[in-house]
Amino acid sequence: MKYRLFLFDLDDTLLDFKASEKLSFVRTMQGLGFGDASDGIFHQYQAINVELWRRFETGAVSKDFLKVERFRKTFAANGIELDPEAASRLYLESLSETVVLIDGAKRLCETLSGMGEVGIITNGVESIQNRRIASSGLAAHISFVATSEACGYAKPDIRFFEYASKMAAAVAKDEAVIVGDRLDADILGANRYGIDSCWFNPERLANESQAIPDYEVASLQAVVPSLAT
Repeated sequence: MKYRLFLFDLDDTLLDFKASEKLSFVRTMQGLGFGDASDGIFHQYQAINVELWRRFETGAVSKDFLKVERFRKTFAANGIELDPEAASRLYLESLSETVVLIDGAKRLCETLSGMGEVGIITNGVESIQNRRIASSGLAAHISFVATSEACGYAKPDIRFFEYASKMAAAVAKDEAVIVGDRLDADILGANRYGIDSCWFNPERLANESQAIPDYEVASLQAVVPSLAT
């Protein structure tokens, strides 16, 4: 295999963020004394959260604003009189404790760390992501974690990838590859930075974007065989 640096997105690539997100949301609502955390409210929260993250990635809003605003908007839309700042604190505390691994994640990181260097590239909150990685059992196989919060720029901004690459041992661009589930952040960022990419696409979605992955896999078990071709 020609690759020596493996840059992984974290959420919905190595960790099942959707599962963690729902568990954390339910815990948060219960912690605030609101027992009816229905699927309808949660799905509203998800949609609001996704939109705010996309605005953050374009620089339109700050991360601190996002963390509270997603709850404020969800509560307002449902006539719920709860403190969005308290909800944000509880949610972030719970998120680091509700870690669910994508099938094959630990074996993959272990295998690739024996072939080169594994780094994490994430737009998530730095303190929370570090705690989640520690809870996941993946930390022993990961050399560094690059977050947009520490960098000041978010994927797919090329400056984020320049920042992440400086955290790694010196390797040529043709020896590095990004593995991630998002075409608009991970794969597009790789295209802009000029390194190879592998789209993790377990739902086998059609690529209707301008991002062009070099590889595409539906499972983490397929990553090593694909990169070795």
